[in-house]
This record gives sequence, C-alpha cells and structure tokens, in this order.
Amino acid sequence: MSADRNFEERLESWRKEAKHGGAVSGRGVNVAGGPIPRRPGYYGEAVVRPPVWTWEIPLYFFAGGAAGMAPLFACAGLFLGLTDLARAALWITAAGAIISPILLIMDLGRPRLFLNMLRVFKYQSPMSVGAWILAMFGTFAVPACIAFELHLHHVLSGSLDTFVAVVAEVLTFGAAYWGLGLATYTGVLIGATAIPAWFLHHVLLPIHFGTAGLGCAAAILELLGFQIRPLFFLGMFVATIETLLWLWLEFDKHGPADRALHAGGSGWLIRSGEILSGPLPIIFRLTNLVPLAAVSFLLGALLSRFGWIAAGRVSGKDPEAVFASQG
Repeated sequence: MSADRNFEERLESWRKEAKHGGAVSGRGVNVAGGPIPRRPGYYGEAVVRPPVWTWEIPLYFFAGGAAGMAPLFACAGLFLGLTDLARAALWITAAGAIISPILLIMDLGRPRLFLNMLRVFKYQSPMSVGAWILAMFGTFAVPACIAFELHLHHVLSGSLDTFVAVVAEVLTFGAAYWGLGLATYTGVLIGATAIPAWFLHHVLLPIHFGTAGLGCAAAILELLGFQIRPLFFLGMFVATIETLLWLWLEFDKHGPADRALHAGGSGWLIRSGEILSGPLPIIFRLTNLVPLAAVSFLLGALLSRFGWIAAGRVSGKDPEAVFASQG
C-alpha cells in the first residue's frame, strides 16, 4: 500500500508541475515489460541520416581511383622513354576523367547540381573540395591525352610538334598531381561523416582507397599487355598493403559501433573484397599467374567499394552504433 501511495503522490506532483510550468522534470515511470520497447535512439529510429547513394557512387570511387593513379604511370613512362606505357596510362586517365563525372551526375540526377558545387569553393567541405579536384583533374587529363596523341602521330611539324610534346608532358604532370587527390579524397569524404562505421576508420580509408587505386591502374596496364617487372613488384606491394589493411580492419573492432563492417552482407562484401585484392593476388603472382592476379585485384577493389557504401547504409540506420561510437 505504501508503494501505491508513493506513486500517487509522485503522480500528483507531476500534475501540479505540468499545470504551472508546462513541463515535467522527472524521469517518469519505467514499466518493465510494458508496451513501449526500450530501444536506443528515438524509439529505435535512425539518429543520423544514412547515405542514399546508389550503385553509381561505388563505381565512381572505383573509376576515379584507377584514373587518378594512372597519370603516375604515364609520368614514369615519359621519364623512362616507355612511350607505349605512357600512352596507355594516359588513355586510362582520360577515360576515367570522362566516366567519373558522368557517374557522379547520374547519382545527383541533374548536371546542374554538379555545376552548382563548382560555383563556390568551400575548403571545409570535403564534397566541395572533391568536386573541384575532379574538375581540375579532367581539365588536365583529357587535353594531356589529346596532346600526346597529336605528338605521336606528328600531326604538326617542326617547332609546333615540339611545343605540343612539352604541353603534353606538363599536362600529364598536372593530371598526376590532381589525380593523387582524386584517388584519396573519397576516403576522406566518407570518413568525415557522422556514419560510425566510416568515421571510426577515417585514417584507414584514404590509405585503402589510394592503394586500391594504384593497384587498379597497374592491373589494367598488365591486362593490356604490359607485364613488366616494375608492374609485377608494384602489384605485390599494393596487395601486401591491402592484406595488412584487411588485418588492421579485422583486429581494430569497435563492437556495435562498426559491426556493419564485420557482420551481415556488408561485412561479407568488404571481407571478400579485401581477400580478392590482398592475399589472393599475392598467391597468383607467386605462381606466375599475373593476369589472374590483376583480375582478382580489380574485382576485389570494386567489391570493397560496394561493401563500404553498404556498411555505411547499415551503420547509419543503426542507432545503437551511433551511441556506441560516442561512448
């Protein structure tokens, strides 16, 4: 009876407090097994807005990463006198510079939205910085490929041909500079969000995306027939880095905060991608199966990007992950 009396007294005090102040400061009554389930967040609803990106964005991350790192091989080809290698790398660069904005515009829905991001440069916004990096990369990449082709086919003669050759080299180095940003900024972009599975690994993501882009560019060149020792050793190097990053991801767990990276469909996508781009290419290269190693790395890098986007979508919808990441 005393418990009922205490409850009635508390209830009456809340009524008076609500009548005079319009709000109640007490905790209320927590009924065990009541009709309202106790869930994290606002009745189990998402606390942060999950990403709404569709298939175009992981493809953009993949194409942009490979294209961004390809000018490095073009610069190496120009420096070493490997004209065919430089030409192939520039074609990869130009193709990626054209495909990437198309995929981004397809996700945005209208070309005008992409152009609007270029109206003002916001250095504190990773998305604004990324849009400008993509635009600058395309400004150098496509003309570099065109100028190099004009020089190779000697369309112009004499001093004009020499001038075009110099312009092609300058543009290629410019594309390599902006390409480094294109291949890595996507990791910075998703790591700077409030999605727990992403921002908890904001250090790993730019390294992973940059390494994967470098390996993809090398793998495409190998599939085009450039199976030379430098590309072989580079392929071994990036596969080793990807293996170490995968192990880092497996051991650096944060419980519910990033369980989307380790469980469910998104977890298996990331794990499959890392295996295909890490340990498996190493085995293929050691057994002299270079084309299989290249295909495996490309497929792994692609699956990994779909996995990270899927993990972000799952993690953003999980309020428990958000609160656990802030603990």
